[in-house]
Amino acid sequence: MNRREFTRVLGLTTVGVGIVGRGSVVAKRPQIALTMDDFNWQNNVRLTGAQRNIAILSTLNNHRIKAALFVAARNIDNDEGKQLLSAWDKAGHLIGNHTYSHRNFASPTMTLAAYEEDILRADSLLSDFPRFKRYFRFPMLKEGESEAKRDGLRSFLSEHGYQMGYVTIDNSDWIVDQRLTERLKSNPNADTKPYRDFYLEHMWNRAQYYNSLALKVAGRPTPHTILTHFNLLNALFLNDLIEIFKSKGWEWIDAESAFSDPIFSKRPKIIPAGESIIWALAKENGTIAKSLRYPAEDGEYEMARIKKLGL
Repeated sequence: MNRREFTRVLGLTTVGVGIVGRGSVVAKRPQIALTMDDFNWQNNVRLTGAQRNIAILSTLNNHRIKAALFVAARNIDNDEGKQLLSAWDKAGHLIGNHTYSHRNFASPTMTLAAYEEDILRADSLLSDFPRFKRYFRFPMLKEGESEAKRDGLRSFLSEHGYQMGYVTIDNSDWIVDQRLTERLKSNPNADTKPYRDFYLEHMWNRAQYYNSLALKVAGRPTPHTILTHFNLLNALFLNDLIEIFKSKGWEWIDAESAFSDPIFSKRPKIIPAGESIIWALAKENGTIAKSLRYPAEDGEYEMARIKKLGL
């Protein structure tokens, strides 16, 4: 599918970038980096973990994109997982810490001490990979339900040399993958195109929302980090996702470059803490906060339309 066809599928207008006339300023293209979470490679519906790994890495290589992979280290606590992650390491992608067990830090039953131990357990496994750098991303983007846990974990991460690997563009790609997987389990020959179209429209919609919100809270264009997951959906359609943003005039940049922007050093003082860094900064702003939903993104928000489309 070419870029013109992408625009037709989504029914959206291509962003024009360039010089408007003599003496005019060239509009800065929105910048975006690819980040991917979890590294759950064990699901073998349609494609094996190895096949998914090859598909995703090949797409990134073809577009010359260096992504950030935030690994839940339970997925590499075995030889096969280590071998699959080694391919990311050799390809030069940033590898970050997503805890060992992928538990929700905002759960009242999760203690600060237990969570710190889980992070260090992941660190001990990930440190074997040369491209591992101490960037941390919270599972489910939840940074704690109390000030004590939020601030305690922030201090812990700082003491251990970690930077935050925040998402700016949050979304619910996981629910689309879940529905696609369920459909293929029941009907291996099911048409995947409707899932692709829903996915692309959803991701573009969320990008537009968070880009607009970023301009409000930062007062300037910011490099974006979009959330994706290591799953069948992205093994099949990551190339389409990259192309749709290119067709709209967005520039793909390396994840490590995006994380160098000052906005990723912000520490919003909100409770519950977490979500997209853009959303969190907006929540901290009393005026903008009134228009925000919580949680910022959830599969249930998409479910009515998913069901209406028969997906």
